[in-house]
Amino acid sequence: MAKIAYILLCHKDPAGIIAQAERLTAAGDYIAIHFDARAKREDYARIRAALDGNPSVTFARKRRKCGWGEWSLVDATLQAVRAAVDTFPRATHFYMLSGDCMPIKSAEYAHAFLERDEADYIESFDFFNSNWIKTGIKSERLIYRHWFNERTQKWLFYTSMNLQERFGLSRPIPEDLAIQIGSQWWCLRRRTIEWILDFCAKRRDVMRFFRTTWIPDETFFQTLVRHLVPQDEIRTRALTFLMFTDYGMPVTFYNDNYNLLLSQDYLFARKISPDALDLKKRLGDLYNSEGTVFPISNEGRSLFKFLTGRGRIGRRFAPRFWEAETSLGRERTLLIITCKKWHVAKRLVEKARLISGIAAVEYLFNEGSTPVPDLGGIQTTVEKRTRHRRALVRMLFDYWQTDKLILCIDPANIDLIQDFYNDRATVRLLEVDCEFSDDYLLGHARRVGLAGDSSPPEVLSRLLPTIRYDVRFESDRLRDADFENFHRIRQAATVEENAGPLAAFLGIPREDAKRIAETHYLFVD
Repeated sequence: MAKIAYILLCHKDPAGIIAQAERLTAAGDYIAIHFDARAKREDYARIRAALDGNPSVTFARKRRKCGWGEWSLVDATLQAVRAAVDTFPRATHFYMLSGDCMPIKSAEYAHAFLERDEADYIESFDFFNSNWIKTGIKSERLIYRHWFNERTQKWLFYTSMNLQERFGLSRPIPEDLAIQIGSQWWCLRRRTIEWILDFCAKRRDVMRFFRTTWIPDETFFQTLVRHLVPQDEIRTRALTFLMFTDYGMPVTFYNDNYNLLLSQDYLFARKISPDALDLKKRLGDLYNSEGTVFPISNEGRSLFKFLTGRGRIGRRFAPRFWEAETSLGRERTLLIITCKKWHVAKRLVEKARLISGIAAVEYLFNEGSTPVPDLGGIQTTVEKRTRHRRALVRMLFDYWQTDKLILCIDPANIDLIQDFYNDRATVRLLEVDCEFSDDYLLGHARRVGLAGDSSPPEVLSRLLPTIRYDVRFESDRLRDADFENFHRIRQAATVEENAGPLAAFLGIPREDAKRIAETHYLFVD
């Protein structure tokens, strides 16, 4: 049976640490604590007084003064790991935690999860070839020696690095190591931990190298695990759920995130707000529960990206210099149909093509599977189509030898629509206003990854108003843009009411437009 020794690195909130330790050990697991030597002495004394009598709790024998990005964080981790290995011989797994972490599954679930697969869980991506580092220095982390802290000694940090670069004082990376990078929140088996400790004792050259590496907590364990453990026994993922904002700051969870957290495919989450007392209590009770079933939908990251992305309008692909002067042609007319329900727009296009004879292409810039003639490769991907949009549409006019073309565009792509309006060609726009049931919107959320089949009802109920508002917002933006030749048909309107806008949009007789509007299955989901 799996027995977990939690490795807890912390520097504040003694009451929270005591509660965390009592909670985790009550379920039969262990915990080894490293409390930062920079923290208040009385806080550490309070923690020791409360937990010294608990046989499932141990403390790092040496406390380190920890600084972000420094070797001290790895050293502190190793101190706690050694204490756990020596004190808890029955521990089968060692799980890194911070004081901001909380369980989002029961101990029963966590134990069963770890027993299912004989593997180590740690993010470990190739340091040089992966895109894990988004900004800042990269190879400089390794090839130069870092004795100063970039956050607290910025001038010394960069002066030291620049001098090493100027005088060619770069150092080699240990030849037998392929440097890896990833999150510091890992869960490793006892055998792996023992191999790492043995490696540390034997390879002083590697220890010297990492002691002056910048941010080694993202590379040390990640590299050693890849070096020591067979690849098929490594799962390149963390078991702790965390997200980051666009500014690289960790997302903080609050009381109303309970159901969202439980539905993620992880065992713990960070960071939990210190003020989320209700959330902490509920998660604490959950950890010691039995028989709890956890439907996993795993939509957390996509949902966060969607919700925080609302209102970010004005993004578009910038045209290349040679494309900026590409015009569709003054004598040509581009007919744009915009509709959130793509199947409705496709039916409308099919009927319009049949009755009017106008050439048409569906969601050219939204669906890679949209049938397009071979135009020399410019049509192969949605990205290429969008980047060369005017050139592509001009080539479609030429291919079909026509001066009138129907095109479908999702209403979210208002910048794309605006770009075509900036052309010399005549552009008309038809908005197809559909009605959206709750079931349809939830289906849409599942199709685009905002929700899963097992998403809790509470998550769906919070998500639904946002999606409905988003659809309405896109429609309002279209009307607020004040496009010329703008027409609109509605699902709620009569055939007669829709025939007029259709006739004006397509430039066809009203009777033909009425035949299109009469399509009985047009708005059926």
